[in-house]
Amino acid sequence: MFNSENIINLLIKLAKKAYNKGEIPVTAIIVQNNKIIAKAYNQKEKKKNIIAHAEILTILKAAKKLKRWNLSDCNLYVTLKPCNMCMEVIKQSRIQNVYYLLDKLNYKHDFSKTTLLKINSKSNLQTYQQLLSNFFQNMR
Repeated sequence: MFNSENIINLLIKLAKKAYNKGEIPVTAIIVQNNKIIAKAYNQKEKKKNIIAHAEILTILKAAKKLKRWNLSDCNLYVTLKPCNMCMEVIKQSRIQNVYYLLDKLNYKHDFSKTTLLKINSKSNLQTYQQLLSNFFQNMR
C-alpha cells in the first residue's frame, strides 16, 4: 500500500545511493494513481550533463513510460526544494503537486556569473514576433 512514509524512505535510500556515487544526494519520485511510475537521483557527474537533476531525470522517465509529456495526473516527491530550472520543467510538464523534505541547503551557493542581455534588432524582432504569432494562431 502506498503512503508518504514509504515514499520518504525510498527517497532517502536513493539519496544514499547518489551520495555513495559522488553525486549530490537529491532524489525524486513521480506517483500516479498511488503507484510509483518513475524515480531518479542526481546524475550530473556521471552523465557529465548540467541538466541531469533528479527532478528532470524523473520527469523524462515518467513521460517516456506514459508516452506523453503532460503529467497533470501525477505528483512529484523530492528530497530538496527544486531549483528554478527544475521548477520550470515541472511547470511545463503540468505536474499537479510537488512535495519536498528540505527547503534549502545550509551553505551559500551562487555559481551564476551569467549576464542576460537583450538583442536590439527591430527588423528581426518583427519577423520573429510574426512567426511566433502565426504558430500559435495555427494551433487554435
